Amino acid sequence: MKYYIIAGEASGDLHGANLIKSIKALDARAEFRAWGGDKMQAEGAHLVRHYRDLAFMGFAEVLANLRTIFKNLDYCKKDVMAFRPHVVILIDYPGFNLRIAKFLKSIHFRVVYYISPQVWAWKASRISQIRAYVDKMLVILPFEEAFYQKHGLRVDFVGHPLLDAIDQYRAEHPLQVERNWIALLPGSRKQEVATMLPLFLEAMKQFPNERIRVACAPSLSISFYETLIGNAPVELVEGDAYGVLSGAKAALVTSGTATLEAALWGAPLVVAYKGSRLSYLIARSLVKIKYISLVNLIADAPVVEELIQDEATPARMAESLKKVLDPATREQLNEAYEEIRLKLGQSGASDRAASLIWQFVGVRKKI
Repeated sequence: MKYYIIAGEASGDLHGANLIKSIKALDARAEFRAWGGDKMQAEGAHLVRHYRDLAFMGFAEVLANLRTIFKNLDYCKKDVMAFRPHVVILIDYPGFNLRIAKFLKSIHFRVVYYISPQVWAWKASRISQIRAYVDKMLVILPFEEAFYQKHGLRVDFVGHPLLDAIDQYRAEHPLQVERNWIALLPGSRKQEVATMLPLFLEAMKQFPNERIRVACAPSLSISFYETLIGNAPVELVEGDAYGVLSGAKAALVTSGTATLEAALWGAPLVVAYKGSRLSYLIARSLVKIKYISLVNLIADAPVVEELIQDEATPARMAESLKKVLDPATREQLNEAYEEIRLKLGQSGASDRAASLIWQFVGVRKKI
């Protein structure tokens, strides 16, 4: 059968790649077209657009790139119609994907949403769009199932695919026994890296005797990072964030999927995020959650410190890192991390998602 997958960020590319691998185990003749990145392409998908050309961060940047966004939407619609897949699989990226879902519903294509938009955080109005345009919803966070049930939607909780990704990495790489450095993960989008990395580097001046490693996003060039770091005594690591986290005695992480990845690797972490003033003010008026990091959201408690906007200063980052480097704090964090792992369920999320998609598509008449 033919599958069309749309992801707009690095994490979506990772989860999409693992999903493709699991689908191929069920469907040896599967064909894939995808909006994503190198990982999905490596699994055999024909890459239509790379996420590096799709990821616009913040309200101001989205407004500035509306023409490009609408051109991409038009092209995607035409490409789906030309490919005529048996199912379209949407991965997060709601601003784009829900518009595509509305179009697909109007022409009777089947739509599966894998990895829910964060409607529980803001834009609850999107629940009605999901109900109207999405045929099957697969969620990866434990509280999402109850959230959707409260709003009258039936969804399937499959567990978190990061557990699979980390297990796979551990199986393929030597175990990093000692924790020898401080890890910096300043994000995956050019704008956020340009904002956060200089702040991180300024904070690192308080740790002159520590080894510092920066996890570089695969979508950004190494020369871009070299321009930002200048003569700072840090190591740039390309395309191996898990290697950086596995040996980290502490981590400074921009909010996003990387916060949960750091926790699952057992790295004591501090979350820091700063955006444009306009984007921050708009987001603060819309977001309805207590925390911004997945670690704290899943735990429903302030497990890790979050430094947001005006609090995201180098001085506060350095102060917070010193706390998590303390052995007593690290022990407390490890206990909290273990509870989070248990809440995420068993590994095998990608296989469960693939099986549900296969069953959903397989029992219906082919296009």
